[in-house]
Amino acid sequence: MSTPSLIRTSTADLYDAHVMKNYARAALTLTRGSGTRVWDDAGQSYLDFTSGIAVSALGHCHPHWVAAIQRQAAELIHTSNLFRHPNQAELARRLVGYAGPGRIFFCNSGAEADEALIKLARLHGMRKAGGEELKCYKIIGAKNAFHGRMFGGMSATPQEKIQKGFRPLVPGFSFGELNNLQSFADLIDDATAAIFVESIQGESGVNPCTPEFLLGLRRLCDQHNLLLLLDEVQCGLGRTGKFYAFEHAGVRPDAIAMAKGLGGGFPIGAIWAGERGADLFQPGSHGTTFGGTPLACAAGLAVLDVIEREQLLAHVSQAGATWMQQLGQLMQDFPAQMVAVRGRGFLVGVQMANDVAPYVTALRERGLLATPSGGNVIRLLPPLTATADELSKSVEIFRAVLSAKAGPA
Repeated sequence: MSTPSLIRTSTADLYDAHVMKNYARAALTLTRGSGTRVWDDAGQSYLDFTSGIAVSALGHCHPHWVAAIQRQAAELIHTSNLFRHPNQAELARRLVGYAGPGRIFFCNSGAEADEALIKLARLHGMRKAGGEELKCYKIIGAKNAFHGRMFGGMSATPQEKIQKGFRPLVPGFSFGELNNLQSFADLIDDATAAIFVESIQGESGVNPCTPEFLLGLRRLCDQHNLLLLLDEVQCGLGRTGKFYAFEHAGVRPDAIAMAKGLGGGFPIGAIWAGERGADLFQPGSHGTTFGGTPLACAAGLAVLDVIEREQLLAHVSQAGATWMQQLGQLMQDFPAQMVAVRGRGFLVGVQMANDVAPYVTALRERGLLATPSGGNVIRLLPPLTATADELSKSVEIFRAVLSAKAGPA
């Protein structure tokens, strides 16, 4: 019997044959990364200003993070939450130190963290209604929000492209206009349990909540005994120069969803709940097999170590301000193409006058990876470790693309 010949199939062909087609992937195969750069299968390097959509907070293969993962993988990887382990206890302690008195629940992703907040809101509403279900269960969110693709988060995401094909959705959600406090106040009734917003809408075009709006939501929640739930999955963990983006407003929520950058590339999510929500989950009411494993928590601890030791919050705040000024100058130089630059720190949206797809492709061809966002916005998410020179290089590449699109003078 003859041995079949070995035929080498390209990664692109294997994807085409075997992977579901639910992503609009770029024609790019990445094979390794180091710091702020990644390399493709042809050896071409790129400045990675996607950071895996705000996940690779320390860049790629940071030595301290790699060492922590390697060490933990040789000691203990998984226990389930039927038992304690030191890493989860320590990571919870440190996250509470950033958020304030309260408790942490660990999960695996931002979608799971958002689902946990929705369940927390339902339990608060039942308590508010004296233990009766269905009397107080409604959640007010924001138009153009994105809270994940599980059924709760999808129902809290009023976007047709997300919800189409999956109805009927979870009931009980209504939506006000971001930064329009009265539109939220008008939706509150006796059945309302919580208000749920992203501190900065990342997927819908990098739209920040104003400080006045967040403070106003806090007042509404206090007046009506509602939980203020903040989704910091993309904008948290130092991305804006504060550990949480809402800190810029000087507000304190009742619960926070976090994920993405928390693991630095390893899947982990978490919620923090303050005193009004910390005791709502009881044995049997919520859980997860993989949430907060020793390995995942080792990754999270390593991320916090580097953020603190390398003073990345101050770096993002200072370098981000200069970078925003540089991008603002581009807008002045190319007003026919660039409409706005918004965001904070290392979460920046560049709104274009036309479809962003050709720009994202042109940036990639010149060595800069960026990701599109809603409303003709190019989203820039450099690692928190990106240097001032690397940020300036991204502006140079952007300028070259804009100049080429503008054509000869």
